[in-house]
Amino acid sequence: MMGSSVEFACLLLVVSTLGKNHLVSGGCSGRCCRSRDLSCSTTDWRMDRVYGTCYCDKGCDKTKDCCFDYFTECPAQDCTMSDWSFWSGCAKPCQPSVRVRVRHTERHPSNSGEPCPSLQERAGCMEYRDHHGGHCGQKSGPAFITSMEFGKGRPKHDNYGNPLDPGFCVEFMLQSRTPHCTVQNRPHTHWMRYITEGFKVCVLCEPPALRNNSGSCQGDGQESDKEAVLRWQAVGNHQCSGTWKKVQKTQQCNCPPQHSFVFI
Repeated sequence: MMGSSVEFACLLLVVSTLGKNHLVSGGCSGRCCRSRDLSCSTTDWRMDRVYGTCYCDKGCDKTKDCCFDYFTECPAQDCTMSDWSFWSGCAKPCQPSVRVRVRHTERHPSNSGEPCPSLQERAGCMEYRDHHGGHCGQKSGPAFITSMEFGKGRPKHDNYGNPLDPGFCVEFMLQSRTPHCTVQNRPHTHWMRYITEGFKVCVLCEPPALRNNSGSCQGDGQESDKEAVLRWQAVGNHQCSGTWKKVQKTQQCNCPPQHSFVFI
């Protein structure tokens, strides 16, 4: 009788141990897969209350063969990001250069969530003082331009003149552009694709590119005849350049956003 009791107790211990192992290893805990994967499976209760092979991959919801705990163990979580930092200063003073802003990942994606986008964004810019704080001075050359979007982040107050000067807009008719404007695929160069021959564009001249001692921006064509062919260059891609003709000077820019730029 004593032997039978001991054997029964041992049997209960084995069953209990197997049950605990099943609870730990069964279901989707630690098995979630990003895409349809037939190897992403286990043996447990399915959502349709059938015991057998069940899956923990992204496609199981469509095929109705998910494990019972799929939606609690494998919810999709998208990447979340912090806000952008302030724009950095330009990499080089007194010449067209690049500035940078960054953000960081607050939560990485899981279970087929949306991946994290770029952590860094670059844009063309130009500093108007050298490393010693002196004025760079007006240089002859092409009009350096960037997207109106990237121009919004630069400081408007500068010791070159009246910080309240709202500036003005110059309309140009695009005559030519290099093929390099369309081959770049970096985020800060996408705006260059809209620079197309035969289209009218608007370019804003405002501080700090606008300085009261000259009343103009570099390359704006204020002293040129309307038939004069002027040069421009996109900041952020030195190979994207071309020519245009001045149409008129206006108080505000009235071009579509993709054809609106700013002097640097």
